[in-house]
Amino acid sequence: MPGCRKNKCLKRWYGYPVFPYRKNCKGGWDFFKKTLFWAKEERKEKEKMAQWFIAAKKADFNRIAEKFHIDPVLARIIRNRDVTKEEDIRKYLYGGREALYAPQLLKDMDKAVELLWGKIAEGAKIRVIGDYDADGICAAYILVKGLSECGAKVDTVIPHRIKDGYGLNDALIEEAAQEGVDTIVTCDNGIAAGKQVALAKELGMTVIVTDHHETPYEETEDGGRRFLLPEADAVIDPKQEECGYPFSNICGAAVAYKLVQRLLECKGDRKERTGFGDLLGELLEIAAFATVCDVMELRDENRIIVKCGLESMQHTTNMGLKALIEVCGLEGKTLSAYHIGFVLGPCVNATGRLDTAKRALALLQSTDRAEAVRIANELKELNESRKEMTLAGVEQAVELIEGSSWKEDKALVVYMPEVHESLAGIIAGRIREKYGKPVFVLTMGEEGVKGSGRSIEGYHMYEEMTACKEYFTKYGGHKMAAGLSMKEENVEAFRKKLNACCRLTEADFEEKVHIDVAMPLAYLTKELVGQLALLEPFGVGNAKPVFAQKEVHILNGRILGKNRNVGKYYVTDGAGTYYDMMYFGDLDAFHFFLTQKAGEYMVNKLYSGERVDILLGITYYPDINRYGGKESVQIVMQHYR
Repeated sequence: MPGCRKNKCLKRWYGYPVFPYRKNCKGGWDFFKKTLFWAKEERKEKEKMAQWFIAAKKADFNRIAEKFHIDPVLARIIRNRDVTKEEDIRKYLYGGREALYAPQLLKDMDKAVELLWGKIAEGAKIRVIGDYDADGICAAYILVKGLSECGAKVDTVIPHRIKDGYGLNDALIEEAAQEGVDTIVTCDNGIAAGKQVALAKELGMTVIVTDHHETPYEETEDGGRRFLLPEADAVIDPKQEECGYPFSNICGAAVAYKLVQRLLECKGDRKERTGFGDLLGELLEIAAFATVCDVMELRDENRIIVKCGLESMQHTTNMGLKALIEVCGLEGKTLSAYHIGFVLGPCVNATGRLDTAKRALALLQSTDRAEAVRIANELKELNESRKEMTLAGVEQAVELIEGSSWKEDKALVVYMPEVHESLAGIIAGRIREKYGKPVFVLTMGEEGVKGSGRSIEGYHMYEEMTACKEYFTKYGGHKMAAGLSMKEENVEAFRKKLNACCRLTEADFEEKVHIDVAMPLAYLTKELVGQLALLEPFGVGNAKPVFAQKEVHILNGRILGKNRNVGKYYVTDGAGTYYDMMYFGDLDAFHFFLTQKAGEYMVNKLYSGERVDILLGITYYPDINRYGGKESVQIVMQHYR
């Protein structure tokens, strides 16, 4: 075997074919390691097919289509998102900034605004205390910018992830008192900082909490909950019990935006507010950026924030954001939620992970182009380092899980003392994707174990943690993500209790594909694809629509991409129309599937340029391929069976 790269030899050795595009592979040992991945048990995992469900929600789709001038297919998709009332459909399709909810609907909003205008009039020193992730950085920027425009004497502190940890701590409060700070305004934190708020009050400071995380609570004897709000002068958090805000799932930066909006609305007469519309437009871009980075559901108000923010971001006047877009190679492209979540956002988050988040804040506050480009390049380089460290951490986590009984747990708790604590959350996210389970990744910090969790649908992470709160020295979060600190000796006890209390069933772990419309390929037109843009931005809570067709014929195919990891196929569903179909998923798994279905001979023939006919069912999304000045509809395959 060593040194032999012939197809037949590899097939005999491993029991599955190696396809022509790898015939002359010179990867040597790397290829050998990759091939080992295809052990028998792993192949069985790949063979497992997700359950497919076609939405069957009813409505008068033709009437909706006629009323709102859209295709009935869009009417079906909107109904599948549970948008049913006419005013909600209109807002979903065409809603702009005018459809955002009034900020005064947030509990304590007007109390906070009155306090702040009083402090501004007095010339009191105001300090904004944010957080080291993108949401906290953006929220701090919004508040400082807005308060400065109102004439406030304001500065900001972004806690250091390792030195300070998350949110308020005693040292930050004492430091503020020593420096003559009169008022502390938190953003993206504070709801769980009852002791620190009490300390600030003892030291004579005014405290305004703005946050979006869950309110801490304790169980009462009758099984109820007693919520533990900090005794601040004002608490603005849409998740607090008595808040009547219509949509509670906005991020910390959106809460900060609402506060600035209300401050400006209450400022003097209309003449003094000239230009505030432009300021709010710029700040909405930053709130949209944070909404995507903090993985908020793109429903209701969040979707409008991101939609309007992206439109404004295309022509942003923020020097730092513009520089980041340029260095990431996105200048001139139509920006989407994907670009924020997977290209721009990780650069901002990388500073808080590997350096200091102050650098990202400095980028947003920059007014000098040369400085902005320099910082943007530094952030991009930091993110490249973060990627390498994350990959190593994920590999280590998988080894630990596979080599222990943890793999059988319903909720994974992975303790990796040597991993940089700033990477715990992102590694947890990758492990969640691989295993489809809620995950906590724990590392050793300077003052004990610290960790981050990432959840799945059907598992409220913060509530499950509250059932184990005796093991934590500090914790907080919401349904899908959380952070914690604890003593090392409590790690195993936490893992055991977390799983003993876990109510997830096997059905919760099965992959489910929810199909919006079973639609023949012949129905696809450029006009329909263009209308689908009305449903954007796509993301968590507003997934890209899923279409399906049962009998699609693959006629030929080839492998593309620098890393030979993209499949391009010529397909038809027998109705006389032909399309290019792209596949960006796991090609190895797809090839194994095709071989099991059609045989090695047919699959080798498929990639040799000869015509074949391999039948399969697919889910897909259509888009427009622009090449050589021409446009054509193509489809992107998402799942197959």
